[in-house]
Amino acid sequence: MTDIVEPIRAPSLGDVRHGFLGRRGGVSTGIHAGLNVGLGSDDDRDAILENRRRAVAAVAPGAALVTLHQVHSADAVAVTAPFADDARPHADALVTDRPGLLLGILTADCVPVLFADPAAGVVGAAHAGWKGAINGVTDATIAAMEKLGADRGRIVAAIGPCIARASYEVDDGFFRRFAEADPENERFFADGVRDGHHQFDIEAYVTAQLAAAGIGRVAALGLDTYAHEDRFYSFRRATHRGEPGYGRQVSLIGL
Repeated sequence: MTDIVEPIRAPSLGDVRHGFLGRRGGVSTGIHAGLNVGLGSDDDRDAILENRRRAVAAVAPGAALVTLHQVHSADAVAVTAPFADDARPHADALVTDRPGLLLGILTADCVPVLFADPAAGVVGAAHAGWKGAINGVTDATIAAMEKLGADRGRIVAAIGPCIARASYEVDDGFFRRFAEADPENERFFADGVRDGHHQFDIEAYVTAQLAAAGIGRVAALGLDTYAHEDRFYSFRRATHRGEPGYGRQVSLIGL
């Protein structure tokens, strides 16, 4: 595994400081090997803090990292100053108009979404697991950005590495939850290999939500966290292997 942190950039976000980071370039070892930034993991805390420092340095040197205590909600918060690690709000999206802050969303299969309205000087980041996605976390992020002066007609977005349809098997109950919320959601599911199961395209689902909200330019990177062990952490992969823990990667954006 390389010692170099490798930010993945999205053309839709242009010159806005941002990056989707994977597991390369970190100091963690064992099952967390690489750039694990998850304070909630059972990794060595000094390693986690060094990884977070490296992540910031790779995307926006000198910026102050701001992350949340993510709870799979649809709640978005506006950020004006960094939070202490033990005082992070329980939410799943954050927005700011303050230069010098670097918004961070942690994932390990869920969908990281970065937003920007460069003209207004407003950025946002959202953690869209299936619960947050179906309950409107991306809509909440856009609304919070608008309160800071953003215009959804100008907002651009990018979807980073997440679990792909080929790797995301769900059962009938999961499928029905989405189909009952909106029959149109059936288009995001394909037949599974096993009876009574389906393959869910959460990346396409979140992309469609952004389009429905009026976001005209969305880049979906199409990178499968489950399939690329050398590049990304994956909760589902760790679970299937019976591993006792898993790392988290971070997606970053700032002014």
